Amino acid sequence: MLPELGSSYGVAPGTASLSVTAYFLPFAAVMLFSGALGERWGRRRTVVLGYAGYVLASVACILATTFPLFLVARALQGAANAFTTPLLLSALGAAAAPGRLGRALGWFGSLQAAGQTSAPLIGGLAAEADWRFAFAGVAVVAAVLGVIGIPADEVDGREHQPLGRALRAAMRPAVLRIGLAAALGWGCLTGLSFMVALRLEEVFGIGAGPRGLVLTGAGIAGLLTARLVGGGVDRIGRRRSVLTGAGFGVLVVLAVGTLPAVWAVVAAWAVSGVATQLMLVGVNAIVLGSELSSGGAVSVVQSLRFGGGALSPVAFTPLYHADPLAGFVVPAALLAVGLPALLPRTRGG
Repeated sequence: MLPELGSSYGVAPGTASLSVTAYFLPFAAVMLFSGALGERWGRRRTVVLGYAGYVLASVACILATTFPLFLVARALQGAANAFTTPLLLSALGAAAAPGRLGRALGWFGSLQAAGQTSAPLIGGLAAEADWRFAFAGVAVVAAVLGVIGIPADEVDGREHQPLGRALRAAMRPAVLRIGLAAALGWGCLTGLSFMVALRLEEVFGIGAGPRGLVLTGAGIAGLLTARLVGGGVDRIGRRRSVLTGAGFGVLVVLAVGTLPAVWAVVAAWAVSGVATQLMLVGVNAIVLGSELSSGGAVSVVQSLRFGGGALSPVAFTPLYHADPLAGFVVPAALLAVGLPALLPRTRGG
């Protein structure tokens, strides 16, 4: 909907794309400490307040009369959502039965993939009439989710823990290493979708619509396989699942960067959805199924993951323009070497 959004405010589509950055920067930054704050305030209460804040910010997006005000409202949306994602994962980890954490996270991943896959289509359809309808829709959904809420917190003493101690616990070296591994995995695989689109255009002459369909293939594959991946994580182990996903990711990145047939690139990129789910479910299971488990730790890992995706275009676009092959070989090498070196061994992981 960026062209329609830009037209509404009298700015170019490139300028309108700042609305994406305005959302994700506070989303990732606030998530560094939102989990620790949420456990101190109570998960259920914080998630409900997060949804309420998201509703108000969405309404502000609809009512914004200038583009700068719209950017402020988008930043508020991102900050509000930072108080839902990690705490939902933390609540899921607390509710999952022993030995079935991977399956529960697989369900979570499949629903996330469904949202990520359908959002561009629904947003585009809304923009055909008025882009504001998309924000009205997410406001209604957030309001309904806020009413539904999540299960009540189990009292475990964390609400009485000093905030400084909770933040220090969330920033432990093992947590940071897991977060950096997640950032590397996300940035060097899912974050390369922009380069896949560039190659489809420059090498194969594929238009914008078909390129969008190709990129959607990864989300569809992730949606269809997330539950199976979750069960596989329970069977083969969390760390091994992440490394398996990274191995598939290496092959995918090399394939989409070198294969000479467009159908082969399409098939390879679809496999990236499965590789991403293996890494994502495995990383979340490592945190939630070990002694590191806490809302604060989940929050830090998720923040670094999204940060890795945000940095991917900045890191790899100049490399791709200098040498298209190197643009894919370097992230593949980082997945192959960097991720196993970063990922720590944790008890229960």
